[in-house]
Amino acid sequence: MSNQYLDPSLRIFSLSSNRALAQEIADVVGIELGKCSVHNFSDGEIQINIEESIRGCDVYVVQSTSSPVNHNLMELLIMIDALKRASAKTINIVLPYYGYARQDRKARAREPITAKLVANLIETAGATRLITLDLHAPQIQGFFDVPIDHLMGVPILGDYFKAKNYSKDEIVIVSPDHGGVTRARKLADRLKAPIAIIDKRRPRPNVAEIMNIVGNVDGKVAILIDDIIDTAGTITLAAKALAENGAKEVYACCTHPVLSGPAIDRIENSNIKELVITNSIALPEEKKIDKIKELSVASLLSEAIIRVHENLSVSTLFD
Repeated sequence: MSNQYLDPSLRIFSLSSNRALAQEIADVVGIELGKCSVHNFSDGEIQINIEESIRGCDVYVVQSTSSPVNHNLMELLIMIDALKRASAKTINIVLPYYGYARQDRKARAREPITAKLVANLIETAGATRLITLDLHAPQIQGFFDVPIDHLMGVPILGDYFKAKNYSKDEIVIVSPDHGGVTRARKLADRLKAPIAIIDKRRPRPNVAEIMNIVGNVDGKVAILIDDIIDTAGTITLAAKALAENGAKEVYACCTHPVLSGPAIDRIENSNIKELVITNSIALPEEKKIDKIKELSVASLLSEAIIRVHENLSVSTLFD
């Protein structure tokens, strides 16, 4: 890929959630980030100004709807409206992390399906495409009636662990719950390793209780994989259970490091030797500890942007 992308109709803009990732994507593509400003009035209202003409352009907006979730979501919706009114040809949302994705179904009576509501808002605002990464529930793709390119973090995480040159008999890939088995299997296939499953019961939200381990972890390097690590309760209890069942070392990895509340303290004081994350969510300085290793998704997302813009197949990136 050349250092300068010559098609002037391709524009990339960044909002507030993850400017460093957006800049990295623009650098890889080989264009300047678009000029726009985001201001907050004293009452909290958001004002966005696009400071260059984008008439007839294919615009890509980089924004994770991570904390503060509602603020970042409103920024995105207002930006989409501004782009539509400024006559952008297409409005493509690059959403590395989809907030509210865990509210994807009615688990109890009278509950909302907020992931669907967010999809409606983005689409109604005027988005023409979504490029996203590791949706918590893959069926969220069906909540949209515009095209979605759903990329995976497993290849990036897999390449990191492959570089450690473990033998297939030395490691085991562990899913922290039954719902993550497919993800664990994809990583296991890349590393040619067996899998194990943590069988857990969750008595209430953000509280996990480990029950037992299905699979052999004794004497092995265990690699836990999840899509999101939020309060880190599940992952640290899983690491403790693995150590108690004879695992030699415990690594953990995830695509989306939400890391809210007590997460950093829990990871710091856990059996986890290293937590490998991506920069789908910007990690503030106070959360950067020695145990955390951050990998970039910029190359993956920039390749997807170029392929979409040039009407090439994106499916090769899923591998």
